[in-house]
Amino acid sequence: MPDANDLEQVHQRLESLEIKASYTEDLLDQLNMTIYQQQQLIERLVEEIKTLRQQVPDGGSGSVRNLRDELPPHY
Repeated sequence: MPDANDLEQVHQRLESLEIKASYTEDLLDQLNMTIYQQQQLIERLVEEIKTLRQQVPDGGSGSVRNLRDELPPHY
């Protein structure tokens, strides 16, 4: 038959595990929120890149431009 000391140790260990589980849940919630915010930022950046590519002449084809062709006419 377990004595009172053994029951107290079990109770302390159980309480310690409950505290650790609570902290783990909080950390998981924080990490999930961080991932969600990062995904939102990634989606905004992808949209911004799409918009910038549409603004580039030639549709952003990636062709190499010669800077001499872009000199103002007075040169």
